Amino acid sequence: MASSFDEVKSFDWNDIGDPESIGVWPGPVKALLAVLLFAACLGAGYWFHIKGRQAELAVAEAGEVSRRTDLETKAVLAANLEAYRAQMVTMNESFGELLRQLPSQTEVPGLLDDITSTGLGTGLKLDTIQLLAERAQEFYVELPINIEATGSYHDFGAFVSGVASLSRIVTLHDFTISAGLNPDELRLRISARTYRYNAGDSQ
Repeated sequence: MASSFDEVKSFDWNDIGDPESIGVWPGPVKALLAVLLFAACLGAGYWFHIKGRQAELAVAEAGEVSRRTDLETKAVLAANLEAYRAQMVTMNESFGELLRQLPSQTEVPGLLDDITSTGLGTGLKLDTIQLLAERAQEFYVELPINIEATGSYHDFGAFVSGVASLSRIVTLHDFTISAGLNPDELRLRISARTYRYNAGDSQ
């Protein structure tokens, strides 16, 4: 043990750069060199081979998670496919019901008659019911109706309620109430809007 230590102690470390002198190096120095070379080989193997494999493994694991999530999503959709189909049938029926509530071009005069009857039935005096120019939207055509009437607050409330109860869709907008000619009367100006399905004829 002491002789090995002495050999290392007396070793000229400047010879470490001379490969031809390896044969005369002390055993401990040779062993140290072998350990260092082995460690370098392990490090290079890890860096060039194992680390690259780890990166590939990480990518593969991420892809597996993504595919598993996609598979679970598709499994949920497949499990609920019948429910979705039933929901689509219900939505189509609801859409058809809404379309049936939209007047066709030929039904607009009848709708105006219904509004007139509703107003007269509530006690209003209808001064003007005027159908204005259509306004085409993407899926429907808006039909504005200008209404001017005279009556009491009670009459106005009954008229609004009656219009809301019509079988066709009619919305009321832009209320304006002012004093009438008589002290017990008020003047109402209101914009009613009804709608019909836009089949492309207005585009």
